[in-house]
Parts: sequence; structure tokens; C-alpha cells
Amino acid sequence: MLAILRPYIALYKHYFWQILAGLLLSILTLFASVFLLSLSGWFLASTAFVGVAGLYSFNYMLPAAGVRAAAIARTASRYMERLVDHNTTFKILAYLRTLAFRKILPLSANQLAHYQRADLLNRFIVDIDALDHLYLKLFAPIVTALVTIGILFIGLATINLPIALIITIILTTTLLVVPVIFYQAGEQLGKTLAKQQSEYRTLLINYLQGQAELTLFNAQLRYRTQLDELESDWLYNQQRQSTLMALSSALVLLIAGFLTLLVLWLITQYTLSPLVALFVFVSLASAEILMPIPGAFIFLGQVLSSATRTTAIFNQTPDIKFVPKGRTIDLNVAKLQFKQINFTYPNQPFAVLTDFSLTVEHGEHIGIIGKTGCGKSTLLSLINRIWQPQSGNIYINNVELNQLDEKTLRKTIAMVPQVITIFSDTLKQNLLIGNQQATEQQLIDVLHQVELDKLLATDQGLDLLIGQGGRTLSGGEIRRIGIARALLHNSPLILMDEPTESLDRQTEQQIIQLIKKTCKDKTLLMVTHRLTNNPLFDRIISL
Repeated sequence: MLAILRPYIALYKHYFWQILAGLLLSILTLFASVFLLSLSGWFLASTAFVGVAGLYSFNYMLPAAGVRAAAIARTASRYMERLVDHNTTFKILAYLRTLAFRKILPLSANQLAHYQRADLLNRFIVDIDALDHLYLKLFAPIVTALVTIGILFIGLATINLPIALIITIILTTTLLVVPVIFYQAGEQLGKTLAKQQSEYRTLLINYLQGQAELTLFNAQLRYRTQLDELESDWLYNQQRQSTLMALSSALVLLIAGFLTLLVLWLITQYTLSPLVALFVFVSLASAEILMPIPGAFIFLGQVLSSATRTTAIFNQTPDIKFVPKGRTIDLNVAKLQFKQINFTYPNQPFAVLTDFSLTVEHGEHIGIIGKTGCGKSTLLSLINRIWQPQSGNIYINNVELNQLDEKTLRKTIAMVPQVITIFSDTLKQNLLIGNQQATEQQLIDVLHQVELDKLLATDQGLDLLIGQGGRTLSGGEIRRIGIARALLHNSPLILMDEPTESLDRQTEQQIIQLIKKTCKDKTLLMVTHRLTNNPLFDRIISL
């Protein structure tokens, strides 16, 4: 268990001061709660005792002020503790997600093919979210409880050492034993819930995305039944987990009640005084010390399962590796050569490319056509090193691709994919994807180049919000933004995958003319299903 969680616990050292502040505030909150209840009980008992004894002198002001101070301290420290702890947790989760993205990004298409998108999304969001239990519900409550029990022992020992020892032993034993019991009870259940949650998300996304196919093959009802059965099992296991949570709370209350009765009996063996109430209310307050901990261990199985799934991504080594410091090439020209390329997708019986050779001179525009599945997009993926050929070599400016570091390769190539990703952000931020260092004037100039002047004519200008997926834009405008990104990247080699797909004839002609004008001094490889009468290409390669 410790081996699985060690990498995530090690992250805490990066946030040592925030965690320390959160722990101190948690201790202050818990101690203020115990002190408030204990002092209130002692205050009431002392008041009654004074009245029964017929005494007329009693300092009401000091304990009353203590009660008010404890109440204010409890409220303020609880608020600050939640603020600091959750802020720290969010920072840790943000770091984990950034790390996960950095680990996923270099993986080859072959490695990513082992994961469904829904599964990756589940690991990226749900599994990493589950790891917040480590700090918020496990680490912080245990440390806080141990420190508070220690403080209580020191305070109570000055009044009555034997009873202080008994309270401390019972609380510490409960703290160490009860969580282990509920961890054993909830371990397998937690792992099952983590697995079912992942399966349900994957199944649901497949169901929503595959409506047309499921309806066509009359499989919608069967798939929906499978989804409902999984959901029912998931809910049943959640109910079992909730039952364990209720049992843990009941057991803690039972122990606190037993401790209260025991202390009440013991203290009366020593003396009858207002101090009886002090010890009794400390025992009652022990429930607040112990309550969060058994429940946290019920979820530990789920946390371990999520940690294992997340670590599986973190531990992967990319199949396609770049040299740390590659050879330098001229970034103003791009001569491209394919020599005896052979490529077959994993677990496929037929080769996509066999002994493929091609030389593209700088400034040449090449159109690549062929039937679906003949390897057009594969060629572009091989240039980008998304896939690696089984044999043969690809050269840019007479240098093999595997001798170039990743930064140099990315500077050399600008890619315009078939699906242009538009983020729910401003026009400016969507353009800066092509070049983070571009100035506003460069952005304005490139928008003029791709004939998107009308977007600049709005009141917002470059700060125009264009919505998720470019909801406010037409298909042709989205394509133009993709081309604008490629121009901002300012690479000598431009790769385009079906840039006119799903566009009407008029818009297609406009895009072709735009590409011809903006890419005249660059090397261009364009995958296309349709040839036009425009003399865009110097050569056509048919696969």
C-alpha cells in the first residue's frame, strides 16, 4: 500500500508550508472544539456547585470569556483551515493533472491505442480527483487527531494522571485499530467501485457516440440494458459503502459513549467536584476527534485503485524517443525525402506502405490522393513521428528524422489537421497556439492574410470570444484559423490533411486560393480526396 502511495505522498514536500499551515489550523480548530465543550461543561457544573454550596464569590467573567474566545477561534480557524487545505489540495491535483498531461503527450499513437478516450478521461479527471482523499480525509485528520490527543493528555495529566492515561490509551487504540478494521472491510469494495465507475463512463460515452450504429444494427436496447445493469451494481455497491460509513460513525459514537461512562465512574472514585464535568465533556468531545478517520479508510481501497491506474500512465516510457540534442538544419527551407518506407499498423495483416519512396524539393506543392485507408494520412503521421516506420528512413534537408530533437522537428513542420480544434477562449488565444511569442500586430496581419478581417471588425477585436469548438464561426472560418496558426508557426514545411473536407464548393475554392497565395514559398503536402481545377499542386501522388 505504501509503495503505491509513496509517489503521491512525496508531492507534499513541494507544498510543505501550505500543508503545515493547514495542519496547524486543523489542530487549532479541533482543540478549540474540545476546549469549548469541556469548558462549557465545567462552567455549568461549577455554577451549579457554587449555588449548592451556598458560596457567593465566583469569577463568572473569565470562563465566560473563554467560552466566547473558543467559539470565535473555532469558527475562524475552521474557515481558514478549509480555505488553506482545499487550496493546497487543488494545487496538488493541478500539479498531478499537468504531470499526467506531460506523460500522455509524448506517448505514441500505438501506446494511446490501448486506451479508449473515455478511459483516459476517467484517469485524468476521476482517478486524480480521488487522490484528494490522501490529504484531506486521511493524512490531515490522522495527524490532527494524534496531536490533539497529545495536547489533551498534557492538559488532563496536570489534574489527574491515571484518568488522563486511560483516556489517551483508549483514544489512541481506537485511532490505530478501528481504521484498520474498516480498511479491510472496504478495500475490495473500493476497488470494485473505482472499476465500475471507469467502466460506466466508458460504456456511457460509447453509447452516446454510437447511437447511429446501435440503431442501425438494432442493438440499442441490449446496450442500454447492459448500461442499466452496471449502474444498478454501482449504486448497490455505493449503498454498501454508505452502510460501512454509518457503521464506522456508530462505532465511534459507541466508543465515545463507553469512554464517557468509564470516565464518569472513575472520576467519582477520586472526587466530587466540577472537574467531573471537565473530564466527562472531554470524553464526549472525543467523538469529534475520531469521527473522520474510520470513514477515510473505507475509501482507501478506491484511492489505491485510482493511484494504481494513474501510476500506470506515469510509468510509461514513450515508444518514439527524440534525441536530447539533435543535428541542426536550415529552418528556412524544407526538402523532404522518403526512402524505402515500409509501415504496417500493429495487429493488422496488411502493410499500409510498402517500399514507398518520394523526394519533395523545397517550395514544391504535392497533392496526395487515393482510396480510404491507402496511407495518405499515415504519411503525414510518419513525418510528425506520431508513428515510426518498420523500415526505411525519412529525411528533412538530408538529415534523418530520428537525428532531430523534438523542438527542431516541430519548428520545421506546421500541421493543419482535418479537424481544427477551437477552444472556448478568445480569438487571440486560439491564434497564439500557432506561436506563443506572436505580437498583436502579427496576429492582425495573419488574419488579413487568411481573409478574416470581419472578425477584427467587431468591438472586441482580438478579444472576441468564439465559443467551444468555434460555435460562432462557419466551417470555412474555422479552416482559415487553422491555416492562420500554420502561418504564425512560420515553418518551411506545411502538412495539410483534407483542409477542404465537408465544405461547399464555393468555400472550397476560396480556401484553395488562400492556400495557394499564403504557401507559395513553402513546401506543401496536402492530403485530399478531391482535385480541383486550380493549379495548386506541382505534382499529384496517387497511393
